[in-house]
Amino acid sequence: MRTLLTLWRREVSAYFLSPIAYVVMVFFLILMGLSFWMLVTILAQGPSSAGVMRVLFGESLFFWLAILLVVPVSTMRLFAEEKKAGTIESLMTAPVEDAKVVLAKYFGALAFFIILWIPTTLYAGVLAYFSPHTAPVDWGSMTATYLGVGCIGACYLSIGLFTSAITRSQAVAAMISFSVLCGLFFAGFIPYYARIPWMQEVGRYISSVMHMMEFSRGVVDTRPLVFYLTLTLLMLFATVKVVESRKWRS
Repeated sequence: MRTLLTLWRREVSAYFLSPIAYVVMVFFLILMGLSFWMLVTILAQGPSSAGVMRVLFGESLFFWLAILLVVPVSTMRLFAEEKKAGTIESLMTAPVEDAKVVLAKYFGALAFFIILWIPTTLYAGVLAYFSPHTAPVDWGSMTATYLGVGCIGACYLSIGLFTSAITRSQAVAAMISFSVLCGLFFAGFIPYYARIPWMQEVGRYISSVMHMMEFSRGVVDTRPLVFYLTLTLLMLFATVKVVESRKWRS
């Protein structure tokens, strides 16, 4: 556990020693600020039947852009940068288990992801203070929404980690990760277009948009939780195997 914690601190520190982290944070907050602006614009037109969390997260294009763009950029360096710099060799030859290296990088990315979202909790406070009647905040829905964001983010980060492990180029890792995440995201729209019942059911099961709609209403279904947990563990396992294969090739 001490080794894992040490490696995790190394990964978190690496984020904030790189200028790309601050660029990502500014870009992320701009997108989420636009999402909040869209919500305020809707509320300014009069009382809305749509929930605050649903408009701010589930239905917001800026929210999904933030997720789909920030995750590839924040994970592309995890293994690809170390391969390019040659530091991966010293890390892999150290008396550290491959699984601990993978988990340390993953939890480091997850910590950075969580830090990104902390300022967005102020939006609910602003609404609760300035418009408690026009835009009442359901704190239960808010908790469920951030649970959904955490589950989706954790899953997407594991995909980004895997793509970083299979290439030496950060740009390639980011492009592959972005492509996979977009494919997974757009597959969630299958229920709207497919006429075959089983395809509609599969689409509902993997649809991040539908999941966020449910979370933003305060509904916590175990099926999305199982889906994201399973996919996350699968991608982490695959990443460990990719890292181990490097030793076999050497």
